[in-house]
Amino acid sequence: MRVEDLDIGDTVYAAHTITDDGSIPDGIEGEVLAEAGTRGVITMIGHVEEQPERSVFLVRFEDRQLNLGNPIGCWVEDLMIEPRLVN
Repeated sequence: MRVEDLDIGDTVYAAHTITDDGSIPDGIEGEVLAEAGTRGVITMIGHVEEQPERSVFLVRFEDRQLNLGNPIGCWVEDLMIEPRLVN
């Protein structure tokens, strides 16, 4: 299965540390939004008007208390289906 095959409600994991690139309203550019391996749930799937061939996934990642955070826009390459094993 590929990230592109997932749907709303599916679980994903951050493929790398995701930071605010300055596109989040009232956010702080450079702030860590999800550490690599953080579990999240897809809440919406769409496309950016300027790049209709690319899917953007809105994902709510868990915090340390397992509460879901605000939705974050993620590209396919920001997500993975299974968590990486930590040695």
